[in-house]
Amino acid sequence: MVWQQIYNPTDSMLLSTLLAVIPVAVMLIGLGFLHMKAHIAAGLGLVSALLIAIFVFGMPGAMAGKAAMMGAFTGLLPIGWIVLNIIFLHQLTENNGSFKVLQDSIAGITEDRRLQLLLIAFAFGAFFEGAAGFGTPVAVTAAILIGLGFSPLAFGALGTPIITMAKVHGYDVMELSAMVGRQLPLFSLMVPFWLIWAFAGRKAMMEIWPAILVTGLSFAVAQFLTSNYIGPELVDVISAIASMVSLVLFLRVWKPRRIWTSTSLRGHVAEGGEGREATPPARHDRATVIRAWMPWVILTVFVFLWGMPSVKAFFNGIFAPQFPIDGLHNMIEKMPPAVPVPHKETAVYVFNLLSATGTGILLAAVLGGLAMGYSVGGLLRQFVRTFWLVRYSLLTIVLMLALGTLTRYSGIDTTMGLAFAMTGVFYPFFGTMLGWLGVALTGSDTASNVLFGGMQKVAADQLGLSPNLMGAANSSGGVMGKMIDAQSIVVASTATRWFNKEGVILRYVFKHSLVLAMLVGLFVTLQAYVWPFTAMVVK
Repeated sequence: MVWQQIYNPTDSMLLSTLLAVIPVAVMLIGLGFLHMKAHIAAGLGLVSALLIAIFVFGMPGAMAGKAAMMGAFTGLLPIGWIVLNIIFLHQLTENNGSFKVLQDSIAGITEDRRLQLLLIAFAFGAFFEGAAGFGTPVAVTAAILIGLGFSPLAFGALGTPIITMAKVHGYDVMELSAMVGRQLPLFSLMVPFWLIWAFAGRKAMMEIWPAILVTGLSFAVAQFLTSNYIGPELVDVISAIASMVSLVLFLRVWKPRRIWTSTSLRGHVAEGGEGREATPPARHDRATVIRAWMPWVILTVFVFLWGMPSVKAFFNGIFAPQFPIDGLHNMIEKMPPAVPVPHKETAVYVFNLLSATGTGILLAAVLGGLAMGYSVGGLLRQFVRTFWLVRYSLLTIVLMLALGTLTRYSGIDTTMGLAFAMTGVFYPFFGTMLGWLGVALTGSDTASNVLFGGMQKVAADQLGLSPNLMGAANSSGGVMGKMIDAQSIVVASTATRWFNKEGVILRYVFKHSLVLAMLVGLFVTLQAYVWPFTAMVVK
């Protein structure tokens, strides 16, 4: 029997919304304020979600359990698979000494820690977000930055996955891509300044403003041109390459007056924001540097290849069995006003092991390990040790994805979304915040777009706004939510071996994420109502 979602089970939208918030609040409060271990906070959040879904929203218990199970599977593949294998590669390079050579070579480009942060956290992170997503950029950049001595508090990434929204909810993909490309470039220009200000302070930021401007402006221009005239597929990849090349070339003709050598995070040393003491980089011959970079070059190539739709389709054609979840697949109906007409929710788990980004990373790690001189037995032993190292992080990811998937199928997240949609003339602002909330809950801009893209379109039509504006706002707001999604925080803490410090990371990045999302919301509001910003809107 088909179960229809109920979005106001208490006949009071305020009370229903407050009850819907409980599972997320339990997890975030436990993680950020009660200093619980991440897997315990996630487990309590999941238990509370099951109780709310079954006893408040009326979801059949068997369906609730199967929804959580499907989310748990997703936590293992693709997300946990990425985390395990990127840490495996990092361990290989660290144990044989090549990672130290890589660190020295990066320091050779510039010894200034602010510029290193720009190059790796912003530009290199954006490349991996565009190429792979799903936690890859956080894992890779966190591993490199912590090796350079940085605090684990300073990581984040950008991404704009809008193709899925267009396919699922009937947007024109090029119009939506263009609209996102008329929102995010302003913030791509702003974020590098914000990053260095948060890391080193306003005065230290102003000392290198020319380099920051080159980094952000080159990214923003490439982002606008690619999204408006090429399409969404390679926006971040092209923008990141343009940004990295521009910064490296600029540093050949410009140097800061003062070299910033501290890796400690301003104002947060007591919380674990203290980095290691900087030491002058050792000099290595060209062949040694090339060998040290080789595993990461291989990784970049493999991740880029595995991110291409044609490569994914090829591997899926070989092996990608699909498992419809019996008792859940097409047994739940999403109802208006969340969608224009009743819509059955599919629940098919795809075991796409070959096309999963984590598999590309594993192959890159094995190939790089062999090139570094590891034996097959040595690789296997290191893989087992890595699995044991990240076991609790994998459990946390499984529990968090189970929570996020359950809130989707039970309609809990839709109730929270409808609360945003009731804000009337302020909807452009709160609709943007809805995208932010969606990514914070699901850990994925793509998942947030699937979740709320239809609602954004319905609400925009009802309020006389451009559906493209609000669809893009959902994705643009979601970019800022990536900093605080539990998945990214766990990946960062695991990649840096900063175990059980997820709450410290969350407390630090939350304010930055919220303020940036609010700024995006204000900019979208200007695009909705105020000339000349309204001229930017793709109708």
